[in-house]
Amino acid sequence: MSDAPAAAPEIRSVGVIGAGQMGVGIAQVCAAAGLPVVLVDVQAAALDKAMAAVRRNLDRQVGKGTVSEADRDAAIGRIAPGTEMGALGDCDIVIEAATEKEALKTAIYGQLCPILRPEAILATNTSSISVTRLAASTDRPDRFIGMHFFNPVPVMKLVEVIRGIATSDSTHAAVEALAARLGKTTATAEDFPGFIVNRILLPMINEAVFALQEGVGDVRSIDTGMKLGTNQPMGPLELADFIGLDTCLSILRVLHEGLGDSKYRPCPLLAKYVEAGWLGRKSGRGFYDYGQEPPQPTR
Repeated sequence: MSDAPAAAPEIRSVGVIGAGQMGVGIAQVCAAAGLPVVLVDVQAAALDKAMAAVRRNLDRQVGKGTVSEADRDAAIGRIAPGTEMGALGDCDIVIEAATEKEALKTAIYGQLCPILRPEAILATNTSSISVTRLAASTDRPDRFIGMHFFNPVPVMKLVEVIRGIATSDSTHAAVEALAARLGKTTATAEDFPGFIVNRILLPMINEAVFALQEGVGDVRSIDTGMKLGTNQPMGPLELADFIGLDTCLSILRVLHEGLGDSKYRPCPLLAKYVEAGWLGRKSGRGFYDYGQEPPQPTR
């Protein structure tokens, strides 16, 4: 009897659940890599918007000369949008990119798992929820994994791969191979709150908000100082607006509750902005006012 690890299953087709910004990007990069993609969302309007976004993104690449018109058309043709979960039944992997709410994700898995083939892999794009806990709500914890893409997906090179406690070696190897095919670099994380990137990034953003709250510097000074002083493309407050202040607050709460350390306590000023509906770029106002060009600090 051989002790050799099981061979990684080859992924030939991909399903994506959720036609929001992340799901659209994931579908685009998979289709551009030559993989047929089934993109599912409960709202037909979201699917129409998603397909328009894919075309717009690829048209931009055609304009830059990085993608040919033929390749653009072929990639768009590989994406099959639909509102029915049943269309995912033949996929080798399904990547769930639904809203960052655990109850919603587990409800989706309850509908999805009976449809999937037994050997199919289920991945979640969660940025902070426990992969082990999500896996436990499915019929395939050994074939469940975190595959955390970064926004904007076609541009950002990293995929954070998160192994739950039950994730098999063959599932991990298959997802690593898929990420490589998509032209991504992986960083494997164990299943701790925030994984690697958000565990390190969000405390930096939070500390920048504390510095703003305490008057150490204004918005522009803090962002300029961090951009030029640490050679980052965006300052932490500008980056927080890009991520979404509600998302930042949610991840900080996960870190604070999950790790029980006061150093992760969300800054009250961040919570105040979220309560005001100042969520960053997506709401038009956060640490900057995006109704002006260029955007102006709001504090």
